[in-house]
Amino acid sequence: MSGYKPPFHITNEILAYVSSISEKIGKISVANNLETKPHLRRNNRIKSIHSSLKIEANSLSLGQVRDVINGKLVLGEQKEIQEVKNAYVAYEKLNNINPYSIKKLKEFHGIMTKYIVEESGDFRKGEEGVFNGDVCIFMCPPARFVPGQMEELFSWMKKERTSIHPLILSSVFHYEFVFIHPFSDGNGRMARLWHTAILSQWKPIFEFIPIESQIEKFQDDYYEAIAKCHVEGESTTFIEFMLMQIDKILDEVLVQISESGEQMTEYLKRMLDVMEYDVPYTATTIMGMLGLRSKETFRKNYMNPALELNLVRMTIPDKPNSKNQRYVRC
Repeated sequence: MSGYKPPFHITNEILAYVSSISEKIGKISVANNLETKPHLRRNNRIKSIHSSLKIEANSLSLGQVRDVINGKLVLGEQKEIQEVKNAYVAYEKLNNINPYSIKKLKEFHGIMTKYIVEESGDFRKGEEGVFNGDVCIFMCPPARFVPGQMEELFSWMKKERTSIHPLILSSVFHYEFVFIHPFSDGNGRMARLWHTAILSQWKPIFEFIPIESQIEKFQDDYYEAIAKCHVEGESTTFIEFMLMQIDKILDEVLVQISESGEQMTEYLKRMLDVMEYDVPYTATTIMGMLGLRSKETFRKNYMNPALELNLVRMTIPDKPNSKNQRYVRC
């Protein structure tokens, strides 16, 4: 069985997306933009974690996920809060992943499901199905086949890693992993984490590209593509779907970089220089640190542009004029 090859074929659409994605990654990497913008990197990582968990029915908002990561008290289900903590630890160690190691896969499943899954870090012993909400998309292979199927998948990846483009290899892995469904829980989270890990070995910038947030926007299409591949008996449709989503999210990242670069005025630089990350400040405190007296000048030149560019966030976004409002550098 060592000659196992996941069934798929290369289409013109796949080739076009590989070319487009490579070009966009080149634009980001040449400018070295994300490396010089820690706020964008952090925001995108939080988006990745929030979206990947939301796909799995975690109900915490983006703001609550951010607060959990920042060590703040959040009212919510303990299981969901623990999922955020686990995911953050896993994503922070992303560049330490060897995506071609089953041992590492189990280790990171243990991190991702710590305290919330009985079989954390071990392949499932029971039978499972893939669900979109309450709808079963398909039943997974029997548990007794899982170790052998995972060995075959990883052997194929190791063998083909230098001959199949990482964009295609990672998408094939993602589908095959979801199909095998090797763990009792956390398979979707692990599939998306591992997809990013494979791409990050190719281009490190992928560590901070929130592919998960794009999948979450098209969650029904995501599951539909998986179901269609199961019927077709190959992963081509899923490869096309994933490449399309990666291509789209790179457009958003390019806009992020362009806006934060072109609109980063001297006023904004001054304000960000005096604000520590994740520390809540009152408007009065920030004005004092900047030596400003005019609230209108502060709002017009400093705070409003910072909020528009997501460089600063409100602690009470639903009540912008609250006397308890604080501002936090993202």
